Amino acid sequence: MTQRVYNFSPGPAVLPLPVMEAAQRDLLALPGIGISPLEISHRHKWFDGVLADTKGTLRELLGIPQNYQIVFLQGGASTQFSMVPMNFLRGTNLPADFVVTGAWGGKAVAEAQREGTVNVAWDGKATNYDRLPAANDVKLSPQAAYVHITSNETIQGVQFPANPTFGAAPLISDLSSDFLCRPVDVGQYGMIYACAQKNAGISSVTIAIIRDDLLERGAKNLPTMFDFRTHVKNDSVYNTPPVFAIYVFQLILQWIKNDIGGLAKMAAHNAAKCKLLYDVLDGEFYQGHAQPNCRSTMNVTFRMKEELEKPFIKGAEQLQLMELKGHRSVGGMRASIYNAMPIEGVKILSEYMQDFRKKNG
Repeated sequence: MTQRVYNFSPGPAVLPLPVMEAAQRDLLALPGIGISPLEISHRHKWFDGVLADTKGTLRELLGIPQNYQIVFLQGGASTQFSMVPMNFLRGTNLPADFVVTGAWGGKAVAEAQREGTVNVAWDGKATNYDRLPAANDVKLSPQAAYVHITSNETIQGVQFPANPTFGAAPLISDLSSDFLCRPVDVGQYGMIYACAQKNAGISSVTIAIIRDDLLERGAKNLPTMFDFRTHVKNDSVYNTPPVFAIYVFQLILQWIKNDIGGLAKMAAHNAAKCKLLYDVLDGEFYQGHAQPNCRSTMNVTFRMKEELEKPFIKGAEQLQLMELKGHRSVGGMRASIYNAMPIEGVKILSEYMQDFRKKNG
């Protein structure tokens, strides 16, 4: 087996080793079926079981109420930037409120503006998205079709608490980069959605959880594939879904439930990992991008003197610590420590950061 490095990529991201081993065992032929999960039909009874088990385990882990529907979609979260306003803003004559805490929230605004009136209730651009808004800084509309947030901004490393509140309008949240990292009260949301390639598997599937009353009031006469009701009515198989990606998501859920012990234990595991890094940042050598009260548990962003960045990356790679370079809009470094990043890798990075500081501080 080729030696695995510690992959701190923001996505596609590290996968749990037990999940990959299970997929590897099934890859050539599913037991008792003789067909690979890469080639099996979405109409096969095996996949019926995958869908049922995946939705059931997800509902159990998140405590999803029965008046919410779970659907598996394609096109990533970027497609949801359009689908959400097409379904819930188009034709309402109401604004949609957006709280913009980073780059992905800004992209969601741009797409929603194609469908109707958008009110940017708060935008953190002035400080390069290094913080969350204070409650009295958010200017919500008196009546809104919905309020949209991005739970965790992957680029800037800013994260909302698990259950934020923003007025009476339905709250819709892009949870792509902190999905399943902690318990969430789904009942406080009108809809949550997340692409899979951070914490939920591999790219090509997006998970959406939508409240029934929001579904019912969706716009009429939408293109078939862009109407959420199409996918609910057809149990996510109106057309050929990403079968293998949904199967991997099933394995991820089983890993969280059986190996980790649920989302509360997952949250504790993630808190321990990020503490190892944030404890190092709280000094004079490194500068964390996000303000301490809104730091992400998933994406740790930080800077140092620019002339030290290339030596830092080179030294990290010698220790098999890969993909640490930050996004160009923020610069510096970014350590993405999603659910599947083992704590051993984070410990090695923490020790390396301390050693690098001693040698270059």
